[in-house]
Amino acid sequence: MRRPSAIPTSPPPAQTERAEQSRPADGRVDVDTETAPIVLTAPLVPASPLTVSEAVAVVPDEEGDGSDAEPDGPLTARDLWQAARARRRALRTEIRRFTQRSRRRRIGWIIAIAASLLVIGGSVGAAYSPLFAVQTITVEGTATLKPADVEKALSSQVGRPLALVDASAVKAALVGFPLIETYRLEAHPPHDLVVRIVERTPVGVVEEPGRFTVVDVAGVALSTTEQRPDGYALIDAAGGTGSSAFAAVATALRSLPADLRAQVVTASATTPDDIVLQLSAGAKVVWGSADGSAEKTLALLALMKANPDASSYDVSSPGVGVVG
Repeated sequence: MRRPSAIPTSPPPAQTERAEQSRPADGRVDVDTETAPIVLTAPLVPASPLTVSEAVAVVPDEEGDGSDAEPDGPLTARDLWQAARARRRALRTEIRRFTQRSRRRRIGWIIAIAASLLVIGGSVGAAYSPLFAVQTITVEGTATLKPADVEKALSSQVGRPLALVDASAVKAALVGFPLIETYRLEAHPPHDLVVRIVERTPVGVVEEPGRFTVVDVAGVALSTTEQRPDGYALIDAAGGTGSSAFAAVATALRSLPADLRAQVVTASATTPDDIVLQLSAGAKVVWGSADGSAEKTLALLALMKANPDASSYDVSSPGVGVVG
């Protein structure tokens, strides 16, 4: 807004009197422009005060078009409602703009979790559905047992989903096979159940009244016959199959290779430290305790190879073998 120019002031009285005296009778005034200054006077008119609204209306905005001027009339409830609505809309827009990254990250997490739940749920549902039911049972690892007999004993599991195979029922069915030492179940989707069996290793026979029983290293009876079976050593241990002497003899026999174990006629011990083996060729083997049976087996094989006609072999100290 332009500042108004200053209002000229009236000349002093002395100067006015001098001007009246020097005025000619005819009313003309000779003014020396070089000595007398020109003074213009004008009547003062008092300005009436303006209201704020009138001032805003009279003085335009030098930088704009007057759009910021106050409204002519009072604000109504509709104006207030529209202003509040516009404010809320602008606030929501700003919130969405500032939270855009977090919303994208949250949406990504939700999608990932939903996909994971969908995959897990689908996998679990398919695993427990008839689509993965047992149709074939395969038995592996048997040497003496007949796989067909084991498969027949487990036939109750055919038709069950692989995830619902009854481990208790399988164990109860396999207990009827004394030759089974351990077993492991493997599910091969979509329809195969594999049973891996480790059979017990017979180490000798125990003579009982009227019969001979084939036993393993733990003394478990594998089979019973009235005649002594060939290829097994007759175990004579003080205290029977539950004694420490029997455990030592069985451990020594278990460490021998199958072909050498078949050459042992008798294995006897009164204590865990005085094991003696009798070979079918007539030679006697002084074994001692069951400690270090693997090293003693290697020493015996070397002595038998170097001295095949010896009558005795002492491997109670595997580092120093004695041939008799």
